[in-house]
Amino acid sequence: MTKRIGLVVPSSNVTVETEMPRILGRHPDAEFTFHASRMRMQKVSPEQLRAMNAQRERCVIELGDAGIDVVLYACLVAIMSTGPGAHREAELAVAEQLATGGSEAKALSSAGALVDTLNDMEAERVAVVTPYLRPLAELVVAYLENEGVEVSDWRALEVSDNAEVGCIPGDRVMEAARSLDLTGVDVLVLSACVQMPSLDLVQAAEDEFGIPVITAATAGAYQILRAVDARVDIPGAGSLLRADVALEAP
Repeated sequence: MTKRIGLVVPSSNVTVETEMPRILGRHPDAEFTFHASRMRMQKVSPEQLRAMNAQRERCVIELGDAGIDVVLYACLVAIMSTGPGAHREAELAVAEQLATGGSEAKALSSAGALVDTLNDMEAERVAVVTPYLRPLAELVVAYLENEGVEVSDWRALEVSDNAEVGCIPGDRVMEAARSLDLTGVDVLVLSACVQMPSLDLVQAAEDEFGIPVITAATAGAYQILRAVDARVDIPGAGSLLRADVALEAP
């Protein structure tokens, strides 16, 4: 089976179109193609995020023409910074727009994928690493806590240039993770951003810390697999993506 995945991405994002094909390309029997439409954004600031969100409709129209099976709005902070529960409204708006254009594609967002995946994992207490400036990171933390997930500790790497976020070295991410208090934590969110590279760190971090480790990218891949009715069976990207039986939806 071949599924077409639509990605709505910031213009300066170079990571989601790299990590998502690498993750889903490991699937043993499903095949995926990837089709992206871009929204202009260079600096991760409230002003540029608002301007970027205003470009969503054009991107969704473009992707709908490609006959996609599912679309992922791939900028977590763009949604979480707009207020509690905003991923539900955004996903509904994308789904309605797709349906109006005659597309039956399912609508996901990185923000919703992270929330829904933490719920599927029954995570009550998490620790989080983000690349954002502290005020935006605080909004992400507040967003997760509004969804009923306690964020016991978190780090903001204070990078505002989105192109620079895509170049953050893995040792800096792991240094931040090692500085967290992981006592009683159910899940470590190693990267709450699809632009901060982290895929190569997930399994090693899980082995080191002894708890489940996810990222915005692995959560997005997990929800894409669910959306297209493909079994969750991806090696080398953490226990989440090998947990189809444990996390079977009711």
